[in-house]
Amino acid sequence: MKRTIEQLRALTLISIVVCVFGCTHTSTPTLPPLPEDAMILAFGDSLTSGSGSSRGKDYPTRLAHLTQRTVVNAGIPGEISSQGVKRLPNLIDQYHPDMVILIHGGNDFLRKLNTQQTRENLTIMIQMLQDANISTVLVGVPQPALWLQSAEFYAELAKQWNLPFEEHVLSEILSDRQLKSDQIHPNNQGYRVLAEAVYKLLEKSGAL
Repeated sequence: MKRTIEQLRALTLISIVVCVFGCTHTSTPTLPPLPEDAMILAFGDSLTSGSGSSRGKDYPTRLAHLTQRTVVNAGIPGEISSQGVKRLPNLIDQYHPDMVILIHGGNDFLRKLNTQQTRENLTIMIQMLQDANISTVLVGVPQPALWLQSAEFYAELAKQWNLPFEEHVLSEILSDRQLKSDQIHPNNQGYRVLAEAVYKLLEKSGAL
C-alpha cells in the first residue's frame, strides 16, 4: 500500500531522531546490478536538466553513454524540494525506474528556505523510493558560501538510508571557473565530470 505524503512526513521525524543517535557509513553501500535494459531516472532541478550546457551535454545524457543504460532526464530548472516531493510519485508510476539519482535542494538554498524543511523533503523522496524498492543514489549539493561544500544533511541522509553518496563533486565543479557556466551551473566539461563521478560511484556500489 502506498503511503501518503502526510504519513511520510511523520516517518521522517522518527528517521531523523534515529539518525541523531548514530549512523555508520564506512564504505560504499552495495546496490543490485543493473540489467542491460534497466531504466535510470535522473531526478532534480537545473543541475539535472543541464542548464549551462549545450544540447546533449547534460549529465544524464553523458551517463547514458557511460552506463549503456537508458537514463531519463527528469530535471526541472528552478524547482524547490517541496515541489519535487509532489512531482516524484507520478514519475515513479510513469517510468517504474530501476534506479533514481537524486540531486535536489539547490534552489532551496538559493531562496534561503528552511534547511530542516529541505532535509525533511529529501527524506520523504528517499522514503518513497525505498517503499517502491528502487535503488537510490544521492549527490550532495553545496550551500552558497566562500568555501563550497555539500550541506551536512546530505551525508547524514546517506548514512541514515545506507545510500551510495557522492559528496564532493558538485562542490569541486562549482569551485572551478573552468568547469562552470555561471555561479551555480556547470558547463559542458563540468557536467562531464559530474557524469563520470556518478558512473564511478555506480561501479563502486556494484550496480555496474
